[in-house]
Amino acid sequence: MKVRRDTYLAELKARMHNGLVKILTGIRRSGKSYLLSVLFRDYLREIGVDDGHVIEVPLDRDEFEQYRDAISLGDYVRSRLPKDGSWTYVFIDEIQMARKVLPQGVDLSRYAPEERDDAYVTFYDTLNGLRQTEKVDVYVTGSNSKTLSRDIDTNFADRGTQIRVRPFSFAEYCEAVKPVDKGEALSKYLIWGGMPLAALETDDRRRARYLKDLFSEVYLKDIRKRYRLKDDYVLSRLVDVISSAAGSLTNPHRLRNTLESVLKVKASDHTIANYVEFLQDAFLFASAQRWEVKGKQYLDYPLKYYCEDPGLRNARLDFRDVEPSHMLENVIFNELLLRGCQVDVGVVPIGDKRHEIDFVVNRAPGKLYIQVAYELPNEAKREQEMLPLRKCDDFFRKMIVVGGYTPMHYTSEGIIEVGAIPFLLDASVLDKALAD
Repeated sequence: MKVRRDTYLAELKARMHNGLVKILTGIRRSGKSYLLSVLFRDYLREIGVDDGHVIEVPLDRDEFEQYRDAISLGDYVRSRLPKDGSWTYVFIDEIQMARKVLPQGVDLSRYAPEERDDAYVTFYDTLNGLRQTEKVDVYVTGSNSKTLSRDIDTNFADRGTQIRVRPFSFAEYCEAVKPVDKGEALSKYLIWGGMPLAALETDDRRRARYLKDLFSEVYLKDIRKRYRLKDDYVLSRLVDVISSAAGSLTNPHRLRNTLESVLKVKASDHTIANYVEFLQDAFLFASAQRWEVKGKQYLDYPLKYYCEDPGLRNARLDFRDVEPSHMLENVIFNELLLRGCQVDVGVVPIGDKRHEIDFVVNRAPGKLYIQVAYELPNEAKREQEMLPLRKCDDFFRKMIVVGGYTPMHYTSEGIIEVGAIPFLLDASVLDKALAD
């Protein structure tokens, strides 16, 4: 079954032949390789590019292990380049697996200790060399932000451009599975998420096993290997704690206390902070800082962590504690990031208490406050959700997203109310709110 991912494909088309390395980043198994090797390659065929002008190097496959160093990788690609003057497209999968290498004949003893890293050839050097080759267009995927996203500015400067690929959004999920009832589809999405293979699987037991195995057999093993951890027991228990606390205020010290008091796992605050960073580098979790709305300043701690995919989170916890309101908040957070927003958690002082606004959303040309409530069963719950929005005392738009199909409308107080289904399926809802 061919699944369209038109938003990402449009980005690839727009950046063709721009002289930059196109870097697709995101969690493993989110569909980066499919996007390049199936969807984009099919597009190249449609515009007349023959297969001889596409070079694919999937470094995560055993048969390409010999090219997992920067020099061998560059030599292999150059040996495959046609010499007919036509454009050639190079796809390198999981580029972070290409390790740095010391060129033959280089004597490290001739370098000062602080300069020895400069003697090595890295995959950044290889990619920069390839992109400067005439009529070569370079595309790579990677699953670690520490060696890619965070280093694009320093290692690529203006020579690389990033495309962040995520699991299926709810709109993509509906496009893939073609549900009859969107409400039922949202309920399933909050449980199973949007990891492509899980979304397309129809047997719940196989789907659950797949999602659980991704954590234990792919993600945690990757992190353990990348950071040379002796074991992943503390890391594994930390994943459980963060997953359970997704959308709740916390910090490394609180996480350490929970590990020690509940799971009897001992670790320092420093270790926990490092492990949290590893998990974010692997795109498993993202954090949101707190923003004091009236004071217009960031508060250091605590902050919130959200899961990259609700299905992964739920599978990690054996599908216990699948609370729709918390899962919907997580899904809205991911959707806002997908749509290019900066997302913070709002704090509004009211009397001697601090009340929370789920999201403070910034994206040109506007700013928006959003509350998420899967249900508003009574007036007391509605008042609880509306109070922080009323007390912001500024002119920015306010919105409450509720479960279901409620069409976008304004309350008597000028607050936008909209159902989760139209919000997630129709990008213009957010566009209009930010533009007003």
